[in-house]
Amino acid sequence: MSDTDAAAIRAILIVGGGTAGWMTAAALAHALPRGCTITLVESDDIGTVGVGEATIPPIKLFNDTLGIEEAEFLRETKGTFKLGIEFVDWAKQGHRYFHPFGTFGKPFDLVAVHQHWLAARAAGGRVPLDDLSMAWGAAKRGRFAAPMADPRSVASTFDYAYHFDAGLYARFLRRYAEARGVIRVEGRIADVARDGTSGDVAGVTLDGGRRLAADLFVDCSGFRGLLIEGALATGYEDWTHWLPCDRAVAVPCVTGGDGLTPYTRSTARGAGWQWRIPLQHRTGNGYVYCSRHLSDDEAAATLMANLDGEALAEPRHLRFTTGRRRLFWNRNVVAIGLASGFMEPLESTSIHLIQAGIAKLLAYFPRGRSDPLAAAEYNRVAITEYERIRDFLILHYKLTARDDAPLWRECAAMPIPDTLALKIAHFREAGRLLARDMDLFGPASWLAVHIGQFNIPAAVDPLLGYGGGAAASATFVDRLAGAIAGMAESMPTHAAYLKRIGAAA
Repeated sequence: MSDTDAAAIRAILIVGGGTAGWMTAAALAHALPRGCTITLVESDDIGTVGVGEATIPPIKLFNDTLGIEEAEFLRETKGTFKLGIEFVDWAKQGHRYFHPFGTFGKPFDLVAVHQHWLAARAAGGRVPLDDLSMAWGAAKRGRFAAPMADPRSVASTFDYAYHFDAGLYARFLRRYAEARGVIRVEGRIADVARDGTSGDVAGVTLDGGRRLAADLFVDCSGFRGLLIEGALATGYEDWTHWLPCDRAVAVPCVTGGDGLTPYTRSTARGAGWQWRIPLQHRTGNGYVYCSRHLSDDEAAATLMANLDGEALAEPRHLRFTTGRRRLFWNRNVVAIGLASGFMEPLESTSIHLIQAGIAKLLAYFPRGRSDPLAAAEYNRVAITEYERIRDFLILHYKLTARDDAPLWRECAAMPIPDTLALKIAHFREAGRLLARDMDLFGPASWLAVHIGQFNIPAAVDPLLGYGGGAAASATFVDRLAGAIAGMAESMPTHAAYLKRIGAAA
């Protein structure tokens, strides 16, 4: 940014705190150390949603970029490691599968590992696909260690993310941001003023009459979308015809059951699904459900009856509409977090979408209040990202074989986006995994859900017909599963590893 550029952004106002606001503030403070005033306005009287406690691997890049040391981060947020998500009763009742972070094994030849597994299975092989994942090998044993750097080892084939207390993370980042010059203002916004000529947002007025002006505004006000919707009437695209859950009830409990598991669990219920997220000091739980099929009281009763241990608070209810703003960047306002849209937390994308919004804002940082070219590209990329994630979430609902409740019968029969239908068809025909521009979830993620929910291909890769046949595939699969099991057994327990690296709170 040139000091002589009169049009350059000199003041940024972030409206709202919580995870979205303080992640944004911390990242901007790190990226703009001089020449720009960054202010965040929030009110202690306005609560945050604050139930997002599970993440996906890119969160490590965010923390690394800010220079945050992993052990300190985990201590401060009472965090744990996450190797993936276990899905229970999604395909049918009594069945479970694992969505791992990382790949399924190491390639045997030019044919994908899962194609060898399909060939071995067709010949009578009994090794579950999950057992070809190093992440699951460790997760099901309650083990964890950092991935090895040596690409020849199966211990290099997995990745990880975190579970953490989102409220503690926001506080941690607030300290980080304020130490780097971010100004926090306490107060409720009473009015939003727009420029009479350009239509841009000019400033906000607080309850006490104080006015805050800026060149660029970041809306982190949550579902309200105080600027992006309240002031600019941007509009919203509703996706509940594909993702019908519109309510959630959440409650923390004492960690019990199988304890400090290094993975998230999602258990399908009659009208939605329940999450379980183990932290060092408690376990987060919630029931995401469709209000057409379940009342709030029934949802709370179901959740409370399926906790590992004693509840630590009263159930908290949330209402939402899955979808996105028609524009994420409108005029001089960029919406980040829940202000930009909502994806149900089935694949732990909420915090990632905050991170992705921040990354795009820095990548297309405006030259001044008006930068339509940057805004257009930001919106194009953000919309594509949202739609790719949307399709992956719909996949879980569409592929269900459950017919025990109206919700699941409706989902199995519903029309789906053409982009998703094509991916399902390709995999069903010959196990082909299509990759698309800006797919957040890679082939291994799609593979886990396809196989885990019984979308078994009718044929295998034709290249297998020119190799060693099913016997060679079966031998490879057995050896790979054995190597993963052996490596997993050598890892420390999850709790022991947290203590070893100094991450235990």
